[in-house]
Amino acid sequence: MNIANDDLSSKYPTFSAELIEKCTQSRDFRPILFEWYKFVGLLCNKVSCISLDSPAIRKISPVHYAVLIGLLNRCSRLMLSTIRLSSTRKYGETTQLLSRSIAETAVKTQWLCRKHNHDSIARYLADGLKKDLILKKQVEKNIENRDGSVLVIEQRMLDSIQNCISLSGLSEHDIDNAKRFPDFAQICKDLEYNDTFYTAIQRMGSHAVHGTWSDLVFNYLINDDGQRFYPRDHEIETRDAQYIVSIHLVLAAMEQFLRYVVSDVSEINEIISKINEIDEKITEIQHLAWDADFSNYS
Repeated sequence: MNIANDDLSSKYPTFSAELIEKCTQSRDFRPILFEWYKFVGLLCNKVSCISLDSPAIRKISPVHYAVLIGLLNRCSRLMLSTIRLSSTRKYGETTQLLSRSIAETAVKTQWLCRKHNHDSIARYLADGLKKDLILKKQVEKNIENRDGSVLVIEQRMLDSIQNCISLSGLSEHDIDNAKRFPDFAQICKDLEYNDTFYTAIQRMGSHAVHGTWSDLVFNYLINDDGQRFYPRDHEIETRDAQYIVSIHLVLAAMEQFLRYVVSDVSEINEIISKINEIDEKITEIQHLAWDADFSNYS
């Protein structure tokens, strides 16, 4: 796949003057953002499909490469799921969950590419596998308590866990003794994202994940008299911020990935330029949509 020579700009989404004017007047740019979001999601999928066998790719462990393209593919798949849901102008409460996952995945991708070392990838792999080993030990304990009698479902679980461990290239000893993977706050700090970014993405995003009171008030309840509450229907739309933030972060993840895996960065100058160009276009839309929100309140 020769993505470096693709004329991306010729495939950019286009918009009529009437639509642009309508969005400008209403300050609702979601019809435009929707198309850019879809474009970036598909571009991310294409980047994730770059083969490790490509002569442009530097020498890198197949497992390490798999982690990075898997994370990018996760971003792409979740973005396209968001497109499917938000196209109905419903399910905004669900796309909030997806947006949180996309953001965290894109930021982790940036961090792993910036660190560009064996230890960071090993810590990422071990972080998930540690949980698998806890389950493995619990299953084995249950089997021991039954004098070695193994249930079909237990064997299936043990086989699945062992498969994940084997594919990682790590031993159980490696997993148990791996240095702890940094939490999201530390990752954001390493990437020089400010505290507001962390609060907005992680802390506020956690409302949708955990079903807090704030999440119920905004997405699942109606309060019409100040006292009683009623279940809310699924008429919530995806907000423009969900499109904007995900696009910015996934573009950054793609750029960091390409800079890390390509041996000669000059070969990808064109696509990096296009990624930055798209990011600037989204920033322009962001200003048009949000500038009034940041004017002095009177």
